Amino acid sequence: MTPPACRLCGAPGPDDAGVAAVAGWVTDRDERGRDGRLCPACARRHVRDIESKLDVEWW
Repeated sequence: MTPPACRLCGAPGPDDAGVAAVAGWVTDRDERGRDGRLCPACARRHVRDIESKLDVEWW
């Protein structure tokens, strides 16, 4: 099983190496119920969009 990647930039996600590797990654669910992950850089870039619950198409 491959580790998940960032759904915006494609950065490889952390494996199950530990909590420190996962810190900063954001998990969300889209309108279709699919889970997605954002790397720390994309999460920082879009924090206002995430908090205001804008659709990904608006980012």
